[in-house]
Amino acid sequence: MKTLSLLISSLFVAASAFAQSPGSAETPAAPKSAEPGPDLAPISAIHAHVCGIHFYSGNMKRQLIAQHYCAHLSDEVLQCVLYDSEKKDAHLIGVEYIVSAKIFESLPADEKKFWHSHNYEVKSGALTAPGAPEAAEKDLMKVLIGTYGKTWHTWQVDRGDKLPLGIPQLMMAFTKDGQLDAKVAAERDKLYSVSVAAKKAARADIPDAKVDPNADAWQKGSAVQLDLKTVSMTAK
Repeated sequence: MKTLSLLISSLFVAASAFAQSPGSAETPAAPKSAEPGPDLAPISAIHAHVCGIHFYSGNMKRQLIAQHYCAHLSDEVLQCVLYDSEKKDAHLIGVEYIVSAKIFESLPADEKKFWHSHNYEVKSGALTAPGAPEAAEKDLMKVLIGTYGKTWHTWQVDRGDKLPLGIPQLMMAFTKDGQLDAKVAAERDKLYSVSVAAKKAARADIPDAKVDPNADAWQKGSAVQLDLKTVSMTAK
């Protein structure tokens, strides 16, 4: 089974397609004060951009586009910061952790219910690597298809919140046709001049990954979501 080491390699290929290095001939060098310093090491480790579409666990009608900027912790673990756009003033709306099938299989059943599979996201064309050459994106999808994600949104921009109000919300991913809102899909397609249908057709030959039955817990009729409660303060 492929590990995320191959994924990291593919992500670097995808990243190079949409970003120029600061010292390239096409892009002026950044001012020295803007160069990443030691204190920005976690930020400078981000090397790839993937665009996905999430829905709130328990409410599939609330769907939104999420821009993922990812770094790797190991061959089998990625961590991504999520924004609602690619703009400089984009809202930081959440985080997603991505693990290999091997790691996911080792998790206890109670933990697995927080995670979603990526099989359908890949095969449907809903997941993209903006700016990546088609061949590089497809290689990336061949690895992502077998991974699992745990996603928390902290800012509910889809309801117009001006601040990150309330408690984090668990997000999920689609698992079959008919779930993705056509309007949201069209919005994503317009952003990058792509087609969900075309990407689905291009990925038809990617073998389906075996999905652990304990992932995508909402499919069993009881979605998981956080609830706020007050607890007594423990004395020191």
